[in-house]
Amino acid sequence: MSKAEIRSVEELLGRELQIPPYQRPYKWTKKNITDLLLDIETSIREAKKYKDFKYRVGTVILHKKIEEGKLTYDIVDGQQRILSFLLLKLCLSPNFTCSLLSAKFSSKVTQKNLHENCQAIREWFAFASTGMRKDFKQAMKKHLEVVVITVDEVSEAFQLFDSQNSRGRALYPHDLLKAYHLRIISGKKGEERAVEEWEVKDPKAIAELFRDYLFPIWHWARRRKCGGFTTADIDLYKGVEPDSEYAYAYRVRRTGARYQITEPFPAGRDFFKMVHHYMQMLKDLKREIAVNPALQEVKEILIASSGRDKKNTLITSAEELDEALDRQPVGFRHACRLFFCALLCYYDRFGVLDARAVKRLFTWAMMLRVNMQHLGFASINKYAIGERDPQKDQYTNVIPVLSMIVSARKHTEISDISLKVDVEPRQSDEKWERLRKGLRALNQCDATIIE
Repeated sequence: MSKAEIRSVEELLGRELQIPPYQRPYKWTKKNITDLLLDIETSIREAKKYKDFKYRVGTVILHKKIEEGKLTYDIVDGQQRILSFLLLKLCLSPNFTCSLLSAKFSSKVTQKNLHENCQAIREWFAFASTGMRKDFKQAMKKHLEVVVITVDEVSEAFQLFDSQNSRGRALYPHDLLKAYHLRIISGKKGEERAVEEWEVKDPKAIAELFRDYLFPIWHWARRRKCGGFTTADIDLYKGVEPDSEYAYAYRVRRTGARYQITEPFPAGRDFFKMVHHYMQMLKDLKREIAVNPALQEVKEILIASSGRDKKNTLITSAEELDEALDRQPVGFRHACRLFFCALLCYYDRFGVLDARAVKRLFTWAMMLRVNMQHLGFASINKYAIGERDPQKDQYTNVIPVLSMIVSARKHTEISDISLKVDVEPRQSDEKWERLRKGLRALNQCDATIIE
């Protein structure tokens, strides 16, 4: 039998809590602690504005048991957060006592993180404003709440743990961003509309937008390599909060819906507008490739280079283009995504589609496919930032194109990029000779501005 109740953080810490042997090490880092402190600080500001304000900080699962006539609670789920709150409580009230203080930690990882996080909390309060300690103490007593689920049988506890952590599907980064920005506009005009607009979008398409386009572009434009987009990266898209007083925040709020992939945006409603904006922009750009006569050669090369699909004349939409590209080999698809990243970055900056520039970007991306016998994301990551591999020297063009785009004053600077399409024998894979010949022919065309 299980029971759910809402308790303050201080009430939770006051229980006879124990950490059972099966628990994993404590892995929260300084960044996790800083995020927690900033969240609490935000909640304190909100609590001063609204009467009876409460801030839910998560759910914990406890297994109730009696040992030697004493009632205790094993922590099944929520150990990371509970120990972090305990560190905070001890910093605020050094004389605080509870059962967890008698816990012994054999894990070196746990010992290291507890020590470093305790130090991080002390340093944070050393620079905090006057009265912040008192505010945090009150918050832990009054408005920071936890959902506490208590069970009598340990088997039931693990069933609940499994359902909590795999309910339907794992939370993706964009799910967490949605929740974050909805919290900012909670109760405000437009909240319901934002939810409705988000829910009609394909979750897979949203995930792909961040993973394959926005996240890589942000890094490559700065000449940084990137990994996969994970929940650890969501700070990049939290935007500028409405009450931020940083100098740059005023400029961001004044620009409103004039988004740039590599720049911050106003938090809240604008996050949902931004996602819609770039999903639509990407779709429009793919449609241009599919139907614009000035880009017919690009489409022909995209579809026919591998010899797997020659019916390019039937493709007249972004969706049909995506379907055709999905039938291409993996390495070729990597090069295609690199091209669309560069194209999206280019159009995002200039708002014009110069056919000459499009062909230059296409040539730059596709020459990597010509150069490499096996093309994976690691090679894409190096090539995108203009990093040469001294061991292989396989790249015909070593140019940080996305970085050049975001620093260019005029779109013609991209149209005039100098590229090589004639390669040395050691730099070419014979399998892609047809692609190389197509790129040579493509680069003999004149520039045209497409409105």
